[in-house]
Amino acid sequence: MSAPPRKVLGRLSLPERTFVADALRTETVGGVLLLIAAVAALIWANVPALHSSYESVSHYHLGPAALGLDLSIEHWAADGLLAIFFFVAGIELKRELVAGDLKDPKAAALPVVAALCGMAVPALVYTLTNLTGGGSLAGWAVPTATDIAFALAVLAVIGTWLPSALRAFLLTLAVVDDLFAILIIAVFFTADIDFAALGGAAVGLAVFWVLLRKGVRGWYVYVPLALVIWALMYNSGVHATIAGVAMGLMLRCSTREGEKHSPGEHIEHLVRPLSAGLAVPLFALFSAGVSVSGGALGDVFTQPETLGVVLGLVVGKALGIFGGTWLTARFTRASLSDDLAWADVFAVATLAGIGFTVSLLIGELAFDGDATLTDEVKAAVLLGSLIAATLATVLLKLRNAEYRRLYEAEERDEDHSGIPDIYEEDDPAYHLRMAAIYERKAAEHRRIAELKSAERLAEVAGGAGEEDDRRA
Repeated sequence: MSAPPRKVLGRLSLPERTFVADALRTETVGGVLLLIAAVAALIWANVPALHSSYESVSHYHLGPAALGLDLSIEHWAADGLLAIFFFVAGIELKRELVAGDLKDPKAAALPVVAALCGMAVPALVYTLTNLTGGGSLAGWAVPTATDIAFALAVLAVIGTWLPSALRAFLLTLAVVDDLFAILIIAVFFTADIDFAALGGAAVGLAVFWVLLRKGVRGWYVYVPLALVIWALMYNSGVHATIAGVAMGLMLRCSTREGEKHSPGEHIEHLVRPLSAGLAVPLFALFSAGVSVSGGALGDVFTQPETLGVVLGLVVGKALGIFGGTWLTARFTRASLSDDLAWADVFAVATLAGIGFTVSLLIGELAFDGDATLTDEVKAAVLLGSLIAATLATVLLKLRNAEYRRLYEAEERDEDHSGIPDIYEEDDPAYHLRMAAIYERKAAEHRRIAELKSAERLAEVAGGAGEEDDRRA
């Protein structure tokens, strides 16, 4: 007997659904804070009376120079705080590989191919735009990243009823996207390498791994060690955020007997609010403060570098992710979930064009040394993300009524067990509970029917007596 055809973006398992809901809740709050920080940065940098203070704070240096860590506030935010963000990304990736969608090669094919196409097509769009216009090819990687926190903040406002399968697709896509963004940073934006410092970071990571395997506990052990590893990685010339990813990938994300949550999930639960609520918003505060004027925004569409970034985010991301998803479904003989349409996939693909945090970081790395072009590319990232968010809002709103129906079906819990009914349809106990509920309702309706019948008979009998009296 042949296996039933696999569904693309079908219903999640209950544990996966619970994890996705918890993760999205934190990321959504973080996305709102990220949005607030970005707006604050733009106001701070563009109000004439405040502009000089923004520059002064951003470029203020602190840290031990003897250790090579006399960095500006802006630099600390990009290299230091974002290491926390990438640490969480490393844990997410590890969890997806051992317990999530990426564990099953067939299920993993969809987000991996979609993410690869969603990075390759924007890079191609940027490259073609700059080859045609005679611009710099250095920024090819800028439009390749998706900012999951910002995208989920948009969803929180306009996509309240989005089915969990589409939300999970966006989250998994962003995890894979982060992995490839990390590889891009490590491979293409590492120039001079200090092998002594890199070797020291490798030794630190080995010690970190041994301590984890020995079951050593205590933040007072791991936090100082993590800081040493980060400092060595920074001084090696490899981008310091790679240290965060490496440590995240080392955590165990599979549960053992007697464990409700794995150590990786537990640490992620503790660190994710710090990442989403503090690290990423502060990075945005000191990276998004670019000068914005009508003329500057108009220039975005006239320079090949900035136009390439906008087109890459808005057009490249949507076409790449949608095309990758369609190709995966086409050549694996899978079919889209019966509850969804390809228009839904395109809307989510458009939403993935919000490339904020990592795009800003890559923009700084790509045009390091050219402050003017760096700011122009940052403005292009902001504008491209805004256009993608607006288009996604329109597309998602067109299907909002259908999303609400699907969401309510997913959330229905008529037996009040705390588990949605769609996950209990194969459980005999669920049907017995529902039978008892309907029997109680039937008994109540029978009682009401008998009461109403008795009242009606009394009214008829009373009316007949009055008629007889009038005749007499």
